Amino acid sequence: MSTKDWPQMAKELSGLLGQVRGTIPEVMKGFSAMAKAASAPGVLDAKTKELIALGMGVAARCDGCIAFHTRTALELGTTREELMEVLGMAIYMGGGPSLMYAALAVEAYDQHAAAKAG
Repeated sequence: MSTKDWPQMAKELSGLLGQVRGTIPEVMKGFSAMAKAASAPGVLDAKTKELIALGMGVAARCDGCIAFHTRTALELGTTREELMEVLGMAIYMGGGPSLMYAALAVEAYDQHAAAKAG
């Protein structure tokens, strides 16, 4: 039993974010520039940075963050085992609430992986 349709959530949020982008374009340009700069490979590669973002999204209890960052982590080659280690750190840092969101992140990863495979 799934609690949420994570690929669909990412799709719907993308549309909503487009509305925000159209209404406050300068703010969104600034946010996009910050995201691009922060996620650019440097000492840490893009996958590591994406996993950090996912762990922070779990600890912050952000459904949208989970929807987007599990998808991108998978696209960057993250294995389920790597995902689980990241979630372990998120649970450690965020306690019980992060444990509940870690379970949702596993579901999101699995749904994105199934969509990619099928």
